Amino acid sequence: MKVEVLASVMNASLPETVQHMNLQSDAVIINQCDRLGQEEMQISPGNGRIRFCSFPDRGIGRSRNEAILRAEGDICLFSDADIVYEDGYEAAVLAEFERNTRADMIIFNIEVEEERRTYHITERKPVRWYNCGRYGAVSFAVRRESLLQSGITFSLLFGGGAKYSNGEDSLFLTEFMKKGYRVYTAPVTIGREEAGESTWFHGYNEKFFHDRGVLYHYLYGWLEWPLALRFLYAHKGMLCTEVSLQQARQWMREGIQEAKEHGSRR
Repeated sequence: MKVEVLASVMNASLPETVQHMNLQSDAVIINQCDRLGQEEMQISPGNGRIRFCSFPDRGIGRSRNEAILRAEGDICLFSDADIVYEDGYEAAVLAEFERNTRADMIIFNIEVEEERRTYHITERKPVRWYNCGRYGAVSFAVRRESLLQSGITFSLLFGGGAKYSNGEDSLFLTEFMKKGYRVYTAPVTIGREEAGESTWFHGYNEKFFHDRGVLYHYLYGWLEWPLALRFLYAHKGMLCTEVSLQQARQWMREGIQEAKEHGSRR
């Protein structure tokens, strides 16, 4: 088996991306820029084929889907430009899939700054629908065969460059699991995130709460409001320093209502 990194970057160059991310495996890199083009390089004999595709399109969901269309590896590992991989990450990923042959997807640890951390995996166990919203796409490693069979792609409505701020990774994971595919965690760190300016987060403001309400409708259906309240009350110390809890609730409710009015489209 071989691992192939599927990375989304912006206005980048091939050599700098390979060096910065410490790529040591095959990779498809989708470069969002102002031109069309394709480059390729081999970073080691027999391994490390890097395909670098430049497009003038925008949106994280669109770029991840473009990478999926071009994927050839047995295991697809989603990534971004701010991820720096550990030496030997390919072997670590393959070892987990060899250990757990039932897994269609395995979620790994990516080190992030404390204030941005939403999870830290300490044991191997199945992922459930009620806690899948905490994991980002850069922690996903998925069997390509299972991914293609599922027909699941990333939403074009959510994420950087889209109408709604974020959540494309949560929707992707939820829909993959709804199709019956098995997802597990692994207490293995394969890389770290180098913090930079977010493309979507600009504080806990009206847009943040409104978009989160829209997301919760698509993620949880009739449980949208109870889980929205759980989210607000569990994290109110962080979320409600500049706006009241009552206001945040109202904005989330408005987002949920907007999603209901638009039906099941995403």
